Amino acid sequence: MNDHFEHRVRARPLLGTFVEIAATGAPGRVDQAITQAFAAIAEVQALMSYQDPTSELSRINRFGFEAPLTLHAHTWRVLRAARALSEASDGLFDITIAPTLTRLGILPRHENFPRASRHGNWRHVALLPGRRVQFLRRVRIDLSGIAKGYAVDLAIQALQAAGMQAGRVNAGGDLRVFGTAAQTIHVRLPHAPTQAIPLLDMHAGAAATSAAYFAQRRREQRIVTPLIHPHTRSASSSTRSITVLASDCMHADALTKVVQADPAQAAKILARYQARAVIVEHDPVNGGFRVFDSAYSSACPLSDSLPPMGERDKVSLRMFKDALSPSSLPARSMPAGTPLLRSDPSAVPQAGERDKVSLREKRFIAA
Repeated sequence: MNDHFEHRVRARPLLGTFVEIAATGAPGRVDQAITQAFAAIAEVQALMSYQDPTSELSRINRFGFEAPLTLHAHTWRVLRAARALSEASDGLFDITIAPTLTRLGILPRHENFPRASRHGNWRHVALLPGRRVQFLRRVRIDLSGIAKGYAVDLAIQALQAAGMQAGRVNAGGDLRVFGTAAQTIHVRLPHAPTQAIPLLDMHAGAAATSAAYFAQRRREQRIVTPLIHPHTRSASSSTRSITVLASDCMHADALTKVVQADPAQAAKILARYQARAVIVEHDPVNGGFRVFDSAYSSACPLSDSLPPMGERDKVSLRMFKDALSPSSLPARSMPAGTPLLRSDPSAVPQAGERDKVSLREKRFIAA
């Protein structure tokens, strides 16, 4: 560590998880920078929490069908980004799945929220001039699939505005970093979530991981998760892990839901946002895990062998390979008990300069 800089790490409960913020900067300035970063996250929570009946999001859900509502700039930016993602993905990202999450007991029931229409979707959330929103049908929206990433981005902006030389914000699977030192991204094994493996190193940019290791629950003789397919409004029972890398955490966060919903369709959407997806899934053949990386394929045509949208839990390992890896490259598989992995320095693909995500690809060779 440079003697001219000091390093601090702080953690607080926010956004339904523990948020860790680390910063490196001039002595006497780091603590204040971290305080400002936490304040930015707290502001997003106050505005966009579904659980909080006094939040701006709750006001939208109560009155959004009655008349246009003027929004805070932060809420407006998140709604605009959500709309763009919904359009790009043909509704594979949809913020109107809140009624399904409420029915499953994942989101709370608010007595003063109007009953939602069964036929409403993202197209019925109208964004109007003057930072206004109005529901065209009685829908209820939940921003938890995108707002947490936005909060991480705001925290990073606060650290940079305070003159920090390096920083990291980790909000329970949503991560963004900047600075010269590489950060190793770890993910939990789907079939053994108490164990983690290193996927890759990241110097700058964002990574978001979506999985349901600890959020599964039994409902009507079936294990379900908070991962909802927007087209069918059905809960997935999948335990696969999806990690998306992008230039900002808001889009990385939201794109994990697109990949979860339909891996085959996701490749072109990832390319549009200059993002990258890594899927980790249990390998039933050897009891280990398999890793699929969208960076291996520049195009992803929809294979005739893939099931219809809405049946994502029936997508086999072979289909994942077709969707996110060229057929000439075998999916990497590691048996159970394999030691942690090291990178192969002979393979160092660079992500686009525009998104500033500098990655060292892991070849998954036993250390």
